[in-house]
Order: sequence, then structure tokens, then C-alpha cells
Amino acid sequence: MKPSAAVLLAAVVALLLVSAVRGEDDCGSPESAARDRARAKPLKIAAFFSILICGALGCSLPVLGRHVPVLRPDGDIFFLVKAFAAGVILATGFIHILPDAFENLTSDCLPAAGPWKDFPFAGLGAMVGAIGTLVVDTVATGYFTRAHLNKDRAHGSSAAVVDEEKQAAAAAAASELARHHDGGEHDGHVHMHTHATHGHAHGSAALVAAVGGAEDEKDTIRHRVISQVLELGIVVHSVIIGISLGASQDPETIKPLVVALSFHQMFEGMGLGGCIVQAKFKARSIVTMILFFCLTTPVGIAIGLGISRVYNENSPTALVVEGSLNSVAAGILVYMALVDLLAEDFMNPKVQSRGKLQLGINVSMLVGAGLMSMLAKWA
Repeated sequence: MKPSAAVLLAAVVALLLVSAVRGEDDCGSPESAARDRARAKPLKIAAFFSILICGALGCSLPVLGRHVPVLRPDGDIFFLVKAFAAGVILATGFIHILPDAFENLTSDCLPAAGPWKDFPFAGLGAMVGAIGTLVVDTVATGYFTRAHLNKDRAHGSSAAVVDEEKQAAAAAAASELARHHDGGEHDGHVHMHTHATHGHAHGSAALVAAVGGAEDEKDTIRHRVISQVLELGIVVHSVIIGISLGASQDPETIKPLVVALSFHQMFEGMGLGGCIVQAKFKARSIVTMILFFCLTTPVGIAIGLGISRVYNENSPTALVVEGSLNSVAAGILVYMALVDLLAEDFMNPKVQSRGKLQLGINVSMLVGAGLMSMLAKWA
């Protein structure tokens, strides 16, 4: 997961840097070059640390909560927090990212002779992102499930051979004992019967344990795929947001973005952190995924800060690249929020059997989506 995510991050950054080189295609007014860089720089630095801390806090809380009974993955609070975070992610896709994609791909700064105003490319990108996520989700889950089943079959065959060898050895020993002692046949028969009965009981217990273990392993595989695909979707729009914020020279635009993005990063991180906990990754993988999530937007801010003098967000290249990536990211996040986060928890037997918990996660989801939607007024 880490190499693929790193490659994706590098590709997104490279595409945005290409648009930065094309800064001479300016569609903005001459006054845009005279923005107050001195006032904007401290705000960008504050945004860097604020988003980094909030992202780390949000993503780490579910992981650290494994040691707190009330925050464990099978607890009611965990369901409520995850539903709230899923609502935030859903609103991020619908309210923040997708409208930006439509705005970018229908901008007046795009060539009039191009196809951008004749077809809703932002909607197409969102559809492609959602379908692509579905394909990756199902193919990856199927691949790992088949690999696990094949491994179990091979292990089961080996265990069966070993068990047959043990039974044959026991039978031979019983026969030898019967030849040397009177009444051996009866004793041997009893011994053989007892051994067989013990083996049958042991095999039944092992079968029950294997079935239960297979179900647990299947759930773990599923959650691992979900957490990895979700992080990939987050990476795409986080880089774009970071570079756009870092390259902006308008303090009045940056101020509300700092608060909005910090809030967004924290609760988006909580949603991802919840998936990481359920995936039961090893400590090293958990730390790597948390660091990757926490650093993506701050690194984007640093890159945007470095190219702020040459980056032109209104150039046709920048508009097309940002709009395309934003639309795909919106499709990914909407799919993940609805299918892999909300639907999975809402259909959980524990939730379905308890009316109060079901009502609670519905309210929690609506609150998360509502608060994130309200932030669209300022960011």
C-alpha cells in the first residue's frame, strides 16, 4: 500500500507542478499580482501546523482508543464517532470537492474552443472515481480472500495427512499390543475406539474454530482494503487543497480555510483511524498510515508556499488538472462514505438489533454532514 500511495502522491504533485510552470496563462486581473504576501505567509505557517496537529489527533484517537474500553471498535461510542466522521467525509465529497471540480472545469479561463463547457466532465470524473473505487474494492477483497482460502486449504490438507499418519501409527501399536497380551483385541478395540472418538471431537472443535477464524480473517481483509482505498482517495484531494492553500496570496481566503481544513482534517482522520483499527494492522503499518495521512496536506502547503510566485491557479492547465483530480476524489470519497463506512455500520447486526443505537448513529451522521456543509459558507 505504501509504495502505491507514494507513487500516487508523486503523480498528483507532478501534475500540479506542470500547471505551475504554465503560470503565464493568466486569466486573472493585474491586481492579483499585488496581494499581500507578507500577511499571507504567517497564516500559511499556522495552517501547516494546525492541520498537521489536528490530523494527527483525529487519526490517532481511534487507534489509542483501543486501550480505552468505551472507545473500542465494538463499543457504542465507536459507532457514533465513526458515523460522524463518515458524515464529514460525505459532505466533503458532495459540498466541498465536487462543486470546486465543476467550477474549475467550466471556468471562463478555459479556451472557448475546447470541449469543457459542452460536457459535464466533473460529473464524469466523479462517476469514474466511484466506479473505479468499486472495482478496486471488489477485486482487492476477492484477491486477498481467495489467497487466504487457498492457504487454509493447503494447511488443512497438511493437517489431515498428519492426523491420518498418527491414527495409522496408533492402529499399528494397538495391533502389536494385541498379539502379546491376552484379551488384547478387546483392549485394542477399546483403545482404537477411544482414540477415534477423541480425534472426531478434536476435529469438530477445530472445524468450529476454523470457521470462526475464517470469518474474522475475512472481516479483517475487508477492513484493510477499505482503509487503504480510503487513504488513497484522501491523498488526492489533500494534496490539491494543500497546494492551493500554500499558493494562495489572499489572507482573507486563507483565514477561514485554516479553521475549516483543521476541522475537516481531524474528523476525516477519525474516520480513517476507525478503519485502521478495525483492519488490525501491525504497529509499523499503523504508524506509517497515520504519518502518511497527517503529512499529505502540510506537505502540499509547503509545496504551494514554494511555488507561490509562479503558480497560477487560473491557468487552463491548472484548472483542468485540479478539476479532474477533484472530481475523481469526490467520487472516491462519496463511494467510501456511503458504501464502506455508513452502509457497513448501519447494517451491522448490533446496530440493527438496538433502536437507540440506530437512532444515535443516524443523528451523529447528520450532525457531521451538517457541520461540514456549514463550513462551505466560509471555505
